Amino acid sequence: MKRVPPEEPANLGFQIAPMLDVVFVILLYFMVLAGTAKVEYEIKTTLPGSAEVSTAVSDELPPDEVVIGISAEGEVSLNDDPIGQPGDVKMNELYVEMRNLADAALQSQTKIIVTVAAEETVVYDRIMNVLDVLAKAKISNVTFSTTEGE
Repeated sequence: MKRVPPEEPANLGFQIAPMLDVVFVILLYFMVLAGTAKVEYEIKTTLPGSAEVSTAVSDELPPDEVVIGISAEGEVSLNDDPIGQPGDVKMNELYVEMRNLADAALQSQTKIIVTVAAEETVVYDRIMNVLDVLAKAKISNVTFSTTEGE
């Protein structure tokens, strides 16, 4: 029996067809994933006390912010300026100032935001006195904060 010498494998060269198959599979994969990408949207929330949510930019002026400080001794200050006496329950000077601010805001069609910043050890009756004055002056945008005593 005659032996046949083994043939050298033929050099097939670079095969482009399998490479194109892989490229098309990867392309298809990324096209499918592009459709599932999550788009971030603005979350419309309604907070307690707000009637409607407006995301449009309005022509309103920014609100005026007033800080009423109450110390542990009962001293009341309006934007760091002392106003009235520590034992004054009616706080007529504070009422006059707040009423003037409310009238000016009404004329200029802006909002007033009042922040009541009381020390942690203040007597709650004093905070209630300030809130009564704000209610008499017809100011409803009131926020609260506490400050540490000195």
